[in-house]
Amino acid sequence: MATENKAVITLFGATGDLAKRKLYTALFKLYQKGYLADHFALLGTSRRPLTDEEFQQIVRESISNIPETENGQAEAFSKHFFYKSHDVTKPEHYEILKQRLAELDEQFGAEGNRLFYMSMAPQFFGTIALNLKKQGLLTDNGFNRLVIEKPFGRDFESAKKLNDELSQTFSENQIFRIDHYLGKEMVQNIQALRFGNTMIESLWNNRYIDNIQVTLSEKLGVEERAGYYDQSGALRDMVQNHIMQIVAQLAMEQPVAFTDADVRVEKIKALRSLRLYTPSEAAANFVRGQYDAGDGTNAYRHEDGVDPESGTETFVAAKLMFDNYRWSGVPFYVRTGKKLADKFTRIDVVFKKPLIDIFANPRSESDQSLNSNVLTIFVEPNSGFAIQLNAKRAGQGFTTEPVDLRFLQSDSDKKESPEPYERLFHDALEGNHTNFASWAEIAYAWKFVDVIRKLWDIEKPQFPNYTPGSMGPAASDELLARDGRKWVYRLNH
Repeated sequence: MATENKAVITLFGATGDLAKRKLYTALFKLYQKGYLADHFALLGTSRRPLTDEEFQQIVRESISNIPETENGQAEAFSKHFFYKSHDVTKPEHYEILKQRLAELDEQFGAEGNRLFYMSMAPQFFGTIALNLKKQGLLTDNGFNRLVIEKPFGRDFESAKKLNDELSQTFSENQIFRIDHYLGKEMVQNIQALRFGNTMIESLWNNRYIDNIQVTLSEKLGVEERAGYYDQSGALRDMVQNHIMQIVAQLAMEQPVAFTDADVRVEKIKALRSLRLYTPSEAAANFVRGQYDAGDGTNAYRHEDGVDPESGTETFVAAKLMFDNYRWSGVPFYVRTGKKLADKFTRIDVVFKKPLIDIFANPRSESDQSLNSNVLTIFVEPNSGFAIQLNAKRAGQGFTTEPVDLRFLQSDSDKKESPEPYERLFHDALEGNHTNFASWAEIAYAWKFVDVIRKLWDIEKPQFPNYTPGSMGPAASDELLARDGRKWVYRLNH
């Protein structure tokens, strides 16, 4: 039985694209499941003037593709939504918000619980947080929590400045930094797979694992995000946050208990042991790319809103190393890019081959060597995992072939699995930090990425260097080939 969460939510950026596409649908699903009911309200703000009724209509339109489980449910849900036009830079406007929040708290019996969600340009985060405190919008008789969207800074210095600003109003345990990849079912399953299975965890080290590969592949280009993306690039947009969070979960030690505090401790320890590269090491272990024209689409430099001489990368591949007892000598290969062969996220754990291949036949001209065992975690679009083993091929003689033991989540299980924003909204209302990034994690990730970014900012790249529909530039394959390895997922494999 779902436990109802009581709170008044203030949404800064309530008429934005993210709110319409993700946030209102996430809240409606929580409402349908009983996690939100009679004792919640949402006060939306933005510069745009709207009445409560007009805002409620926007909410109903946003959730119109979700079937109602009861007649009139969408209408009843939308009645919990209210609106106030607001300029976040004007302190006097917060006095109006303060009064309205107090009225909603009393009307809906929210018991003083306040959740402030910033879905707008990051340069306003510090201003909003400071005014929430100065103008007295925080309560003494309930919780006060802040949810913020990425990007969290552009480098370590800007991220630290932002964190210092937020910390003047909110403590670390009140701040929830969204990384929607942490809300995905199979990313959360990494810990269940590792720490819930002796046969996996006992092999999860450098004695048995040869390398680990993480691929976040996108089929589309920059689309409507060109203005933002050309100032960011794949390194900041994907590696510093999503990839670092996935890698931290793969590399971390087993926590003392499955609590948000204990999980964070181990993720931080893992990121602390990530080797910080020198500029020459960064040049050797990082590859960048930018897509050309192809398949009837524009080259990146010809996309609307992109500088025609842009040196922004749309692809990154890298080799990461952890300097600790568990992972010494094991490379973590990561890659992400736009306009690649397909849209998917997967993790491939490649195990070492047996020291002696007793099945090898020196008199045979064919290559009968054993394949590496591979554990693959499918994050999206399919959710599940597969283990590649060696088995005897049916028939006369004795030759081996790779076979898959595979589990994929059923359609019914997919329907039961919350979407990332639904899960993360619920966790924030519950005060559970397990699937949110801490400041320490973000700080270590930025310190690592800053070395690469500074190097790339002074070197002119040879762009464009890969075609749409491929898996990136040739240098990505060469990165592994230098180590005598290859990507598990590759075209025509």
